[in-house]
Amino acid sequence: MNPKHTKFILLPFIVLFFTCSTILAQDASVAKEKSGTTQQIGDIALFALPLATLSSTFIIGDKKGTWQFTKGLLITNAVTYGLKIGVNKQRPDLSNNNSFPSGHTSTTFHSAGFIHRRYGFKYSIPAYLIAGFTAASRIDSNKHDILDVLAGAAIGLGSNLLFTTEYQQEHMELTFNSANNEYLVAFKYHF
Repeated sequence: MNPKHTKFILLPFIVLFFTCSTILAQDASVAKEKSGTTQQIGDIALFALPLATLSSTFIIGDKKGTWQFTKGLLITNAVTYGLKIGVNKQRPDLSNNNSFPSGHTSTTFHSAGFIHRRYGFKYSIPAYLIAGFTAASRIDSNKHDILDVLAGAAIGLGSNLLFTTEYQQEHMELTFNSANNEYLVAFKYHF
């Protein structure tokens, strides 16, 4: 990965982290009910993490990655909501029968897994922290149990195995040519 791209991949996640931290600090000072703050941050991460991930692919100009992320997200949501309808498991808070699997968890872990598989583990650490917090927030707010969250994480991570490939820097080229006992090795880099 080009060091120049590192800051562009991490920038949306740094902004997301500080946004969630600010919300957490404000809500803690207001002293809301225990699960309200955690649930709100988990709800924000549900939209913010995929948006930050998709934004990163646009920022570095990774069109192939954009398409891979979109296909994986569509499959993740199709499987998640298909299972919610098919299994019809009641939530721990008894609010409805859409507990299994956790949609928040599958979506956020799809985003984290995409970054891991496409760009490498070190770039995915902030995303995994946010996805893990989101999963914990679903248990804390009594919307899911551990089985729902584990199944959601497996679905989100699994969809990346279908579509996501390692990022190839297409702007680099190494060539070799030989003729008349002369050899030429060339390295070309497009900025």
